[in-house]
Amino acid sequence: MSLDPTDWNETRAVGRAMVDDILTWLETVRERPVWTSVPADAKARLDEAVPRAGAPLAEVYAAFKRDVLPYPTGNIHPRFWGWVMGTGTTTGALAEMLAAAMNPHLAGYDQSAAIIERQVLDWLKELVDFPKDASGVLVSGGTAANVEGLTAARVARCSFDIREEGLRAGPPLTLYASSETHGWITQACETMGMGRQALRSIAVDDDYRIDVAACRARIAADIAAGCRPFAIVGNAGTVNTGAVDDLVALRALADDFDLWFHIDGAFGALAAWSDSRALVAGQERADSLAFDLHKWGYMPYEVGVILTRDPGAQLATYKPGGAAKPAYLRSAEGGISVDTTYFADRGMQLSRGFRALKVWMSMKEQGVDRIGNAIQTNIDQARRLGVMVEAHPDLQLLAPVAMNIVCFRYAPSGLAADTLNSLNEAILIALQARGIAVPSQTVLHDRFAIRVCITNHRSQDHDFDALVDAVVKIGAELAAA
Repeated sequence: MSLDPTDWNETRAVGRAMVDDILTWLETVRERPVWTSVPADAKARLDEAVPRAGAPLAEVYAAFKRDVLPYPTGNIHPRFWGWVMGTGTTTGALAEMLAAAMNPHLAGYDQSAAIIERQVLDWLKELVDFPKDASGVLVSGGTAANVEGLTAARVARCSFDIREEGLRAGPPLTLYASSETHGWITQACETMGMGRQALRSIAVDDDYRIDVAACRARIAADIAAGCRPFAIVGNAGTVNTGAVDDLVALRALADDFDLWFHIDGAFGALAAWSDSRALVAGQERADSLAFDLHKWGYMPYEVGVILTRDPGAQLATYKPGGAAKPAYLRSAEGGISVDTTYFADRGMQLSRGFRALKVWMSMKEQGVDRIGNAIQTNIDQARRLGVMVEAHPDLQLLAPVAMNIVCFRYAPSGLAADTLNSLNEAILIALQARGIAVPSQTVLHDRFAIRVCITNHRSQDHDFDALVDAVVKIGAELAAA
């Protein structure tokens, strides 16, 4: 028995329709609302029993077109600026289909897919000024990349054999990051068994950047108390405001105490591809750098990156020592198993998909300079929007525009201050529910902010003009009501 089609011509016809339909869907994205909630009838149809018997592919595809395709997150739309979600590209989508058809296993092995991933990693190292011999691996996204960076940091700087003996073998471990660091860091402390108490959350300045002096004082105090500091985490673009820590100063601080310096560059690291690369100066000096290509690299989900300056550090963290590697995973001198677990020895995953193909094809088809120009355009759009907000009498900018994030609110004179949070939350919901635009939200100094994060290559200036007009119009409408 085979699961291949019984009629290849019929499958070929449906497949061609899929490609044609999805290209049309991407081409006409502006004609649809940014976001639409899944209606009750579609939810009811999707609530199905286990399909014990199969159905024709054409019928299954028709159900997808009717009940799935019309109701996505919306992040492919030109007016989607919520959270930090990338837009994807047509080339990337087609590459995903090709990668799925090849279906290679990327633990390592002697195969073309492994060569492509190594080539992509070499390109990425060059683009962020990392050493050519640095280690790297593609992962699912920012959380996985950051956790792998911290795991390498712990092995390299904990002063005892944590892989063999575990956490109990040494003093309490501590790490340092600003209070603006993304929530992955708390999750990492929990997952790595250190607990949330291992994290020292350091205050930020008025620009939402870590207070380096306060960080230094806390490290010294922890050493005096018998703790073992092992890492400092810097931000190349905080998730709230896009702030960039003083990465050069943090590198120096890490060196003073012999700590690992890890940078969360989830989206901001890719500013290095643009004319605004000075915004992330110093990230090239990190011991490890994490970033996502499905954010500001405009690749389809999912593909994150962890780069480690010392090529032996990731191996020391993940590669089984001695005879610990099972016989069935050991490399051979010839055949397909020449380097069976090259990537698996450098990260947590053994089973790995062909993430690199969409990156390789996108970078070759678009050219990195063109992608960098799109990143620069987003930065310019954020600055322009910030100027528009500051110039409007009914709007208030709530944080400096450091990179590509604009946080603001509707705050006309005459409205009670204690009503502004609920009013702006209602404005945000209305923007989304009416399909006008999708910003997201945050809270800065107890003030609810409409947060516009621009990682969208389809956005144009008139989209932001429309956003400002809609916020003011809806704000006035809701305030009057």
